[in-house]
Amino acid sequence: GVLGMEERTALHLGYPYNLDFDFGELASLQRFSINNLGDPWIESNYGVHAREFEVGVLDWFANLWRIPREEYWAYVTNCGTEGNLHGILVGREVLPDGILYCSKETHYSVPKAARMYRMDYEEVGTIATGEIDLQELRARLRQNVARPAIINVNIGTTVKGAVDDLDGIIAMLREEGYDEDRFYIHCDGALFGMMAPFCTGTDAASGDGMPLVSFEKPIGSVSVSGHKFIGAPLPCGVVMTRLRHVAALSSDIEYLNSRDATIMGSRNGHAALFMWYSLSKKGVEGMRADVDKCMRNAHALRAMLEEAGVPCMLNRLSSTVVFERPREGAFIRRWQLACEKGMAHVVVMPSVGLDKLRKFVDELVESRQRAGAAAEGEPIQGLRE
Repeated sequence: GVLGMEERTALHLGYPYNLDFDFGELASLQRFSINNLGDPWIESNYGVHAREFEVGVLDWFANLWRIPREEYWAYVTNCGTEGNLHGILVGREVLPDGILYCSKETHYSVPKAARMYRMDYEEVGTIATGEIDLQELRARLRQNVARPAIINVNIGTTVKGAVDDLDGIIAMLREEGYDEDRFYIHCDGALFGMMAPFCTGTDAASGDGMPLVSFEKPIGSVSVSGHKFIGAPLPCGVVMTRLRHVAALSSDIEYLNSRDATIMGSRNGHAALFMWYSLSKKGVEGMRADVDKCMRNAHALRAMLEEAGVPCMLNRLSSTVVFERPREGAFIRRWQLACEKGMAHVVVMPSVGLDKLRKFVDELVESRQRAGAAAEGEPIQGLRE
């Protein structure tokens, strides 16, 4: 029931959802079935929509990712997976003979897209931090140089929060003889694609001082989740690509009196309103403050875990703290930790404060004592920078 949901929300650390939101002012809109059918810029026959709010959200992201309004096409999706399905489909339509490359720590929706679209697909190994192994990628690109490359670049992997080296991949493609009309890069920024542009100092920028994710680089598309960092009571996201690429996907539908290059057709107009409300209320500086808080608290959590003797790691561009998997199932369920093999992680979001983290570490120490902490041995591979 509701009480159970409140308790599970209060003790929630393992999944990247910002649970700190209040949309009370939008409650009266729940009376309406708001459906942004089809293309965000072309009205359909259905009159109850929130397209102007959706376009406001999309313009905000276009500004974040540095693409002029007249050069992008985008829409508010149902989740990050839909964004990946769309970005990779655009890549496939632009380069029908392309091979899809992604790392083995890529989100499962990317291999799912390869199966759905019957694409040739190459899974590349990762280094200890979770980033794609550039040497292995180079060998594969060299081997398949006769065919175009569609590359999924992770901007924050699911487990370790690893950020693939986008600039290194672009440089490598050029070195290996792939011209810009023979490669397509989709950036899966589920969580960190929103946070990366706000990271300061050397963490934010590549060598040339440009942000990590930017359409000033030769990328084809970016997908992010809206319910993760922004926070929303329902899953949502944004996918953005270059307008010139979308012509390959678009078809006019007489029934809707609109054009549709989206994956889902019917689209949740409430999601666009929630995102617009949050972004307008917080603004760029509010988002920057949230990112700073997350990064500070993630470093504080790593320090607490190290002090408690728990093997842990935190990637340079991440607020995901990875640590040794607790042995007690009840503890994992209580804190809703996401686990993989010998690792668990906490994703530090704006709704996670230091008090909650201290309580978590105290309980983790007690749990380890009860279960008998693993013998002092080698730290988990990749748990040391």
